[in-house]
Amino acid sequence: MAALTRTASVSELVERAREGNARAVARLISLVEDASPKLREVAAELAPHTGRATIVGLTGSPGVGKSTSTSALVRAFRKQGKRVGVLAIDPSSPFSGGALLGDRIRMQDHATDPGVFIRSMSSRGHLGGLAWATPQALRVLDGTGFDVVLIETVGVGQAEVEIASTADTTLVLLAPGMGDGIQAAKAGILEIADAFVVNKADRDGADNVVRDLRNMLGLGGRHSEAGAWRPSIVKTIAEKEEGVEDVVEAIENHRAWMIDKGVLTERRIARASGEILAISMTTLRERMGDLSGRASLRKLSEQVAAGETDPYLASDTIVAELGA
Repeated sequence: MAALTRTASVSELVERAREGNARAVARLISLVEDASPKLREVAAELAPHTGRATIVGLTGSPGVGKSTSTSALVRAFRKQGKRVGVLAIDPSSPFSGGALLGDRIRMQDHATDPGVFIRSMSSRGHLGGLAWATPQALRVLDGTGFDVVLIETVGVGQAEVEIASTADTTLVLLAPGMGDGIQAAKAGILEIADAFVVNKADRDGADNVVRDLRNMLGLGGRHSEAGAWRPSIVKTIAEKEEGVEDVVEAIENHRAWMIDKGVLTERRIARASGEILAISMTTLRERMGDLSGRASLRKLSEQVAAGETDPYLASDTIVAELGA
């Protein structure tokens, strides 16, 4: 394998990353996080290689064992010989904007495994708990040959539903003694789960959580519709790696069902649509910023303030300028 230099081109980075060079993968994701001008080239190089990875999201309240479960799943997938990428979305530092929890702190057992790539990404205050760059980082891991990508998100309540639009399969983790049954109903978590994982199942109350979940699933919602997927409920003790194989089986069963029903394709089209819209909105915001100093905006603003026109007509004029 050729050495990776700091001046390596995007095509060289992609080639090295696809060969398993972790530094090349890390550099590509850094280009994403830094919103590098090279992103267009990165996306073009990766496009022919994407669409193969299984994307699994893990979400749940703080304290349910998301990191431990993620680590256990990494080990389970590695036993199957699969390359595994992990995106750990961490709270942003209020000072630097960086992730408070680093790669080396998380899942240290996998640090020396060349078949595992772990990256902590700052959520940068994004309400959904996912970094704005997450979809493009996913594209990097998918396009560079990872078989499975696990996204572990910050547990931030109702906005956590955003994970469902990013992952192929969403795992919602709960634990006994945390009031999760009630919280799940409040947060709409039932609607986004493709499988429920009741972790710390050796604690008192685990069976009650399972019972509550089954009862709530019977109350209605999208899972009760004809032909809809009915989420699995799996008990685990992630710390001891008990029940993890059942979680992997639940993921595989859901994927097989999605492929059979054509749901996987639709989910990925929806994900691509969201990515396109996000990039388009970013481009428009940048162009709007360029307009802020234009005389035309000043003139329109004066006319609106004077009651000579309304803001909608003024906006139409600005949009027309953007399209020019």
